[in-house]
Amino acid sequence: MHPEGIYVDDAAADRPDELPLVIVHGAPDRSRNFRPVFDLLADLPLITYDRRGYGRSVDARPATDFGDHADDLLAILDGRRAVVCAQSVGTNVAMLAATRAPAQIAALGLWEPPTAWVNWWPTPELRASAMAYAAHPDPLALGEEFNRWMLGDQRWESLAEPTKDMLRKEGRAFGTDMASEVVEPFRFEDLTMPIVIGCGTETSSGHLEGGRRLAALLGAELYEVEGANHFVPISDPPVWATMARRAYALAR
Repeated sequence: MHPEGIYVDDAAADRPDELPLVIVHGAPDRSRNFRPVFDLLADLPLITYDRRGYGRSVDARPATDFGDHADDLLAILDGRRAVVCAQSVGTNVAMLAATRAPAQIAALGLWEPPTAWVNWWPTPELRASAMAYAAHPDPLALGEEFNRWMLGDQRWESLAEPTKDMLRKEGRAFGTDMASEVVEPFRFEDLTMPIVIGCGTETSSGHLEGGRRLAALLGAELYEVEGANHFVPISDPPVWATMARRAYALAR
């Protein structure tokens, strides 16, 4: 049963005898940015969706923390066991869901998890930036400012007005995600399923060393990619798809 207002593409529904693969996007982001990854994983029973407050779910009831997003993910699964692969902030949603319903999560694939709440994160930059975004007084302005920074002013101005409006609205969900990122949402010892943690050597905010430390802490498989950055679903889709396949193989 899909949560109200949440856009879901459940191709796995027609393949009930196979293990689904669910993809969880980051922030601010939406499933459409994973289309090149979906193409590379088209042989698998995929479930994709836009998290509450983003993309085609931008007008859904706002989330208050990662817990609401984890509940959405489990509702989409509707009791099915699945592999869950996630990007950036979406990894915190995936891990929280896995601690709430460990029997349903066969394996996790996590690209550069931003665990800003831990005291062992290698740089202060991640926590500081998350807190600054969370404290922004105007969610609509935050949505525009972040996307202007990501896209550049020229590309931002070239966007259609409905797209600009959507990206501005995403600022509310983004601020909530950033506030949630600095508060411990679960215990690492409750993650008992096979896990692959991916990270690139051309990333920022301590994600490379953070990924290494988290993999060691969890006993997870480390998938370190030379030259990859934080945004590989767009910059190098085969890298992300390979991580997903490695997680799927562990589950099987």
